[in-house]
Parts: sequence; C-alpha cells; structure tokens
Amino acid sequence: MPSHALDAIFDPKRIALVGASPNPNSVSGKVLSNLVSGGFPGVVYPVNPSAEAVLGIQCHPDIASLPKPADLAIVCSPAPAVPAAVTSAGEAGIRGIVILSSGFRETGPAGRALEDRIREEAGRFEGMRIIGPNCLGVISPGKRLNASFAASMPRPGRVAFISQSGALCTSVLDWAQEERIGFSHFISIGNTLDVDFGDLIDYLGEDEGTDSIILYIESVTGARKFMTAARAFARTKPIVAYKAGRFPESAAVAASHTGALAGEDAVYDAAFQRMGLVRVHDIGRIFDCAALVGRSKTPKGPRLGVVTNAGGPGVMASDALIASGGALARLSPETLSELDGCLPPQWSHRNPVDILGDAKSKLAAKACRTVLADPGVDAVLVIVTPQAMTNPSAMAREVAALASGQTKPVLAAWLGGASMREGIRILNEAGVPTYATPEQAVNAFMTLVSYSRNLEILYETPKDVSVGFPVDQEKTRAKFCRFFRSGGPLVAEDAAKDLLEAYGIPSARPRTAASPQAAAAAAGAIGYPVVMKILSPDITHKTDVGGVILDLRDEAAVRQAWERMMASVREKAPKARIQGATIQKMHAAAGGIELILGVKKDPTFGTVIMAGPGGISAELFGDKALGLPPLNERLARRMLESLRIWPLLKGHRGRPGVDTDQLVETLIRLSYLAADFPEIKELDVNPLLASAAGVVALDARIVVDQDLPPGGKPYSHLALRPYPEEHVRLAQTRDKAWVTLRPIKPEDEPLWLKMLAACSKETIYSRFRYFFHWESHDVASRYCTIDYDRELAIVAEHGRGKDRRLVGVGRLIADPGHDTAEYAVLVVDAWQDKGLGGILTDHCVAIAKGWGLKKIVAFTTTDNPRMVTVFEKRRFEVRKDGSSTTVEVSKDL
Repeated sequence: MPSHALDAIFDPKRIALVGASPNPNSVSGKVLSNLVSGGFPGVVYPVNPSAEAVLGIQCHPDIASLPKPADLAIVCSPAPAVPAAVTSAGEAGIRGIVILSSGFRETGPAGRALEDRIREEAGRFEGMRIIGPNCLGVISPGKRLNASFAASMPRPGRVAFISQSGALCTSVLDWAQEERIGFSHFISIGNTLDVDFGDLIDYLGEDEGTDSIILYIESVTGARKFMTAARAFARTKPIVAYKAGRFPESAAVAASHTGALAGEDAVYDAAFQRMGLVRVHDIGRIFDCAALVGRSKTPKGPRLGVVTNAGGPGVMASDALIASGGALARLSPETLSELDGCLPPQWSHRNPVDILGDAKSKLAAKACRTVLADPGVDAVLVIVTPQAMTNPSAMAREVAALASGQTKPVLAAWLGGASMREGIRILNEAGVPTYATPEQAVNAFMTLVSYSRNLEILYETPKDVSVGFPVDQEKTRAKFCRFFRSGGPLVAEDAAKDLLEAYGIPSARPRTAASPQAAAAAAGAIGYPVVMKILSPDITHKTDVGGVILDLRDEAAVRQAWERMMASVREKAPKARIQGATIQKMHAAAGGIELILGVKKDPTFGTVIMAGPGGISAELFGDKALGLPPLNERLARRMLESLRIWPLLKGHRGRPGVDTDQLVETLIRLSYLAADFPEIKELDVNPLLASAAGVVALDARIVVDQDLPPGGKPYSHLALRPYPEEHVRLAQTRDKAWVTLRPIKPEDEPLWLKMLAACSKETIYSRFRYFFHWESHDVASRYCTIDYDRELAIVAEHGRGKDRRLVGVGRLIADPGHDTAEYAVLVVDAWQDKGLGGILTDHCVAIAKGWGLKKIVAFTTTDNPRMVTVFEKRRFEVRKDGSSTTVEVSKDL
C-alpha cells in the first residue's frame, strides 16, 4: 500500500465522528471539542442516530446519510458496534479510519475475535487504512488537526512522536507543553490492527515537516517492514527509540546456551543498531536526544574535549564520560603549546582544560577553538559555572558564534540558576545543545556517539570476501530438510556437524560407541588423546550432567571414563534416553580460545546470530554480540570487535592472536546456513576452538522448530532480505561480449566508483538529470548498500579477478507498498550502442513483474535518444514535456 494512502488520516478535508455523544466529558465529546477548538479547517460530521446535535453541530443518523463523502472516520462506538461502523464507512467510500474504542484483544479472546472481524470487513475495501483500536488518536498541529481525546493541542514542531501507549501520550503532551516542545505529528497507534510503525515511518519519511521521529515501543509487528522503513528514514533523519519491557519475567528457559544469551532485549538492541536507530533507556532523556541528534553534527568517535571555568565540574564530566565508555581526548603537543600561549600559567595543562574562574568570554572562545582544532578531539563540551568574574551571557554568545562554523559537535553545560538563564536562551536559539549538569551533557554526547556508530553500519563498505561452498546448497538443503522433518526436536551432534561442514565450517568429527569396548576401539582408531561425550537426544547441556570428559590418554582411561560418565548421567538425568557416547580427537592448539557461535529464532525479528566466549563459562560473563543475518565482512567483524575478549582474539601480552579473518568468514558462513534453514530454532557451536591455525567446531547441537508452518515464503524467518542470488544470469551483447547480470552489493563500492569515473559528463547528466557529484564514500554507499525488499540495482559485470569491472547498471526503486517502481539505467560510454541498456531493462522489467508491481516509471531527457528508443521498443508509454527536455516513460505491468 503506498504511504500516501495515509493522507486520508493525516490530511482529511471531512471527518465523520462515529458514536458522537452529547456528553462533553465522554471520549467522543472531547474529540469533537478538540477538533473544533483546535481550528480544524475542514468539516466535521457527528454521527449519532439518537441525538439532533452535539456541541451545536447537527448530527447525522448514520454514515450513509452524510451530505458529502468523508475522508476520515473517527470511531468512538462501543467495541461490539465497531465492525459494523467500519463496514458502513467502507461502503460510503471512507478509506481512513481511527478507532479510539477499547475492548479488543487487550481484554481477551472475545476482543481478539472482534479485531478479526474488523480486519475481515476492512479487507473488502481497497485502500482502507486503520489506526487503532484502543488508541488516543492522532494529532497534526501544523494542519490544526486534533483527532484525539488528549487534554490539549501541542505546539507545532518538527519532531514526530509515535507511541503504543495512550497513557504515556497524555503524560508526554503535558510535559511537552511545559517545556514548549512542538510536534509535526503525535500518533497513538494502540493495538496496531493495521497501520504499524513501518507504515508510519514510511509516511513520515516523505513528510517535509518532519525532521526526526521518537518511538515508544512495547512490541513490534511486521519486523521486516519496520526495519526496511527505519533503515531508509535513518539514512537522512534520526529516529530515537525507547523500548519498554527490557526484562520480561515470563521469558521461557532456553533450550541452549544461545537461547539463554540471546534474550529479547538484546535482540532489539542488535536490530536498532542495524537500522541506525538511537536507543535510550531513560524516557526522561528521549526528547533531549531527539532534539540533539536532529540538530547536531555527529562525532567521528568518542574522544571528548572539555573546556571549563571550574575544575570540579570538569572532573564530574570526566567520570561520567569514562563510566559510559567514552574517552577524554589526549591533546597534542601543538594544542598544549597554543593553550600555554593564551591561558594563565595556572591552567590545568591537560584535558579537561580548566581556564580558571576569572576567564573572559573571548579567552574562553579561543580555548574552545584551539581544542576543537585538535585532530584527536571529536567534540567539545563547554562547562560554565557562575563566578564573580564570569559573564555567562557573553560566554554563551561566543560559544554560539564558534559552534555555527564548526564541523564537530559543540555541547554546553551552563550550571546554576537565574544568572545562567539568559546564556541558556542564547545557546538554545543558536542550536547549541545545552544541559543543566555535566553528566547530562556527557550522556547526550555518548548518545551522539552511539548514533554515529549505528550510522556507520549503514554506510560502511565491507571487504569483498569470497565465500564458496564445497557442497551444492540445494542438495544440502534437500538432505537436511528430510532429516529435520523426520527426527525429533534435537539433532544429534554428528548430523549437526555434517551441516556445518557442508557450509565450510571445519568440525571435529565424532565416532559413536554403544559400549566401553566400542569406545576404546574408536579411541584407538582416532588416536589419543580423545574426548568422550554423552550421546542422548534428551540432554542439551552435557557438562551439567557430567557428560563430557576431556583428555583421555589411553584405553584404561577411556573405560574408566565410560563408567564414571554413565553413573553421573543416570544420577543427574534419570529420565534421559542414553544411546551411548561419542569419541573424538582432543584438540588443544597453542594459544587457542574457546568461543560459542549460535543461531536463535527470535519471535519478533526472526533468526539472529550470536558470538561470545565459549565453553562452560559461555553464560557466566554475559559477553556476547548479536547480529541479524545476512552478515557481510564488516558486520561480522563488528560483532567480534564489540566483545570484551576482542583483545585476546587479537593477541595480548605475548599471547598469540587467533585467525580473525577465518573467524569472520565462519560467522558469514553461519549466517548463510541460518538463512537457508528456517527449520533451525536454535543452534550451538560450543566450543568453537579458534587459534592462529584457524577454527574448528568441537561440539554442535541443533534444536528444530517443530512449529514451523509448511510452505512459507522464502526467507520469511529473516528480518532483512538476503542477497537475491536468483537474479544472477549471463547475457551477451550485440558484439558477442559476455557480461554477468547480478544484484549490486555493498562490496561493489570501489567498482561502482570506477564505473562512474568511466562515464562522460553527458552520460552522468542523462542518468541523473543533473551533474551528479558521485566522488565520495557517502554517496557511493547509498547506491551500493541497499535494501533488497524495496530496491534492486542490477549491474553488468565484465571480466574476472583483478580485471573485473562494472559496465552498466539498471536500478528499480519501489514505493513502500510495492505498487510502482521508478527505473533508471546507466551504461558506460565504451559499452554504449551494444544493446546493453536493453538487456538491463528487460531483466529489470522481468524482476518488477516477479515483485508483483503494477507499474514502472522512468525519466530521461530528449538528448538521450538511445534510451528513448529502448523504452519505445518495449512498449513503454513515452510523454515528452514541450516546456523542458524531460521525457517521462511508463509501463503498466
């Protein structure tokens, strides 16, 4: 559904208030009062068969009797009457519905059934969108629309607020009135029967009046749509999110180490990072953060310079910074020398820069400018306290003037009461984020750092890591799908390792033994020392029951270990079915580190990947990193770098490091495995032994998702669409040159830049319709790192190895509802007139049809006759604008 379908809700001309009551203190009475007193410029039709008028406005007995069709219906009727109201609205042509009524799924099965009936009725009317039920309503102050029962209309602003909690909305509105904070839209979504976070983020992404979004989230539905919309919005505008319910006590005990480590809140953290969202854990900070990330430059790192006229607050800022993971910037000798030349001899001679209590405003500005110029400083915090010789207003003017011309963030903390208010006003008007305490300022800075890091994830270019598979993936999938369907919930170790090795992850292969004699024979064949592990479909954590014995060095040790293990397991897990034991080679690499890699299917975001320290201490220290597949080189490496044990993996105090490149590749391979097998509910590789020689899986366990419905859509278990391999094919140009047509990927950025460099200015202009400045990482990453759910760029690649180059690209960008896509094509000059533009266009049109799109549109210019001919041959409708050089083409699919 196109996002403009929500215009009926947020920009209506006529509103039907269904269930209008003469009682001014009722929900509907308050809504009508808000619409009238808020200055809504359109028409309001109260609907009530039992009343002649409400608030002096004539009532209508039903929707069918309205004098003119309404755009929006606000439903305040009792819950049982709501399905009929939705039906009447649809039959009258109303396509925007806001249901304020409560009494739905929040009340139990009967309420859930009512929601199902509403959904069924709404499905009869194409284009109908519903917000609610059980919500406060929607407010758009700039349009003077208050379609809610809130106490007042907020001020107009440029921040959109979307909340699942109506009660929180009323509190936020009260607070915002007092703080004089305004909104572009204020939206309570209630039970999200239809319109959800993803729909609203897409809509607000096209709203020129919205600069940032604040989300209050209790749960997410439609995770892929949510992530796709948020990633698109966050590339240009910030989203700040507060997630309630961080510690759900009702969480079930996980069957594996991965399940225990990858808790719900940690998955939300990983998803927010992948989307580029800012997350706050204190609802009181959420508006500070929204304003901050919306108007401040983003720092390149966590190194903060502090300039203060009092030593104590500087120490407070330092403590808060270090405690929150930031770093005091180390000032260069050149910076220290310059400060020595302008500050009194008693200054601190280090960061924080204490300019002393009698410092004048010009001196303070010079010190700030010097610290900002230091290449080792990412941002500056200026702290001013009221002292006898201090003029806080003059200092504020100097800091405001300085900040306006800087590329680095400047933050301020003006400490004190009445004497500081004028300075705070000056800073706020200049757009300098200002705080009452050093700790608040530091927290805000670290939020900026977090936002900057999350944006980097969206823009980073990964290394091109070739990950080939030694076994055919289709055959592997067919083999293991049969096994998953025929077995129980737990997959045996040898089968789990079969699957790992099929994806190129080395494993220590066990031999099974049903008796101590067989175990001794297996150990002799493998070669000592060996490891013995219990073999049981009912035991997941073997060490908990004494089911793992290491470093067995001869036959006698193996036989003794068998008896000891079986006695321990029978005592600690008396109901477990024991099938024997497995024997495998004891791996003990010098400098090796035990890790755990895991896969878990989260109920909200689908499959996630986990990495952390392994062995028996996997859950002890909580050192873990989560990522959402698909992973590339950069994402996998970031996961490892975020672990507290990363210094050990790199090598520490004489201890050799592990092969981190092999470890990164293993994570990528695991993410491919997870993407290919929705049947996997949980998977543990614990331990994975990593050393300088590589990696080897010593143990592996898989839990099968036995509730997986048959015949699901491909990759529906993932929150992000993986690389669409199905669109790769070979093609031949008119001069018999072979090219590979394939979707673009983030690793293609260097090739994309070279392709643009091989184009003339005329070719660039014909593609982009202006002289496009493409020579930067930020621009290139936007074109190479795309969301395959709504955008696809098919590149034509020629050559192999170091001679590979891109010679053309066709790009489809679909609207959020996958109704229409805009198409554009570029062919480098040396490859024009060879039919490549037509080849790319045919391939992209076929993909668009497969997507189920209804229409393709494209734009070119009259001085690009080649592409006009390409479109005409494929029966696009061509429309030329006589007043300009623009040519618009379209094709109904």
